[in-house]
Amino acid sequence: MSRLAGKVAIVTGGGGGIGAATAHELAHEGAAVAVVDIDEAKAAGVADEIRRSGARAIAIGGDLSREEAAQSAVNSTVAEFGRVDILHNNAALTVSSFLSRDTTVAEMSLDVWQRTLDVNLGSQLLMCKYTVREMRENGGGSIINMSSGAALSGDRTRLAYGVSKSGVHALTMYVATSEGKRGVRVNTIVPGLIITDAVRAHLTEDIIAGLSRATLTPYLGQPKDVADLVVFLASEQSRYITGQMISIDGGMSAHVHVDAGD
Repeated sequence: MSRLAGKVAIVTGGGGGIGAATAHELAHEGAAVAVVDIDEAKAAGVADEIRRSGARAIAIGGDLSREEAAQSAVNSTVAEFGRVDILHNNAALTVSSFLSRDTTVAEMSLDVWQRTLDVNLGSQLLMCKYTVREMRENGGGSIINMSSGAALSGDRTRLAYGVSKSGVHALTMYVATSEGKRGVRVNTIVPGLIITDAVRAHLTEDIIAGLSRATLTPYLGQPKDVADLVVFLASEQSRYITGQMISIDGGMSAHVHVDAGD
């Protein structure tokens, strides 16, 4: 399969989990991939795996909440591969020790609030800013932002995370509106429970079991499920889809769930 032959993709947060799975699938479909992560060693490991498969990849390190890092990531990709056609905006704060500090409005620390917005939302803005400029030059492209089911309904904790991810929805619609006639499509993936190492680190097995009962499918989501959706949204098969929030949650958001432990 080569739905993305000749295309160049940037995957942020590409050092593990959904980002790593997406980088591999994009490469499998023919794209050259820039794997970007704040942990450059992890990004390098994923890029090495992709190159060993016979595809093209580079690793880029940097904190994408900083404008100079975001601009450098795009510039380095263009310097290596000549263009940018696809952006998967996947970078986010998922470290359990940090998420445990993201609590309620009465307890919210301003540094947690600001850092969450800077990384989860600000990095997506900055990466859109610099990739859009390149995509305009090339006649278009596809940006796939990442939100969360936490943006669709309130919870008892993780206020900053939910608000930051809700902001991604507005970002997507505004960028899709301003850039659509230039051939740039922008969509948001809204994942539910996807079983990654980060999820297992901050959710107990009991919580995962409860969420599993709220899922309508007989299995839980895996990183490759999201990666396959990214590939579709990056390809010409989705050429008439833009400005949309697309849930991938096993039907969790489609019904009201009362956990009776059954």
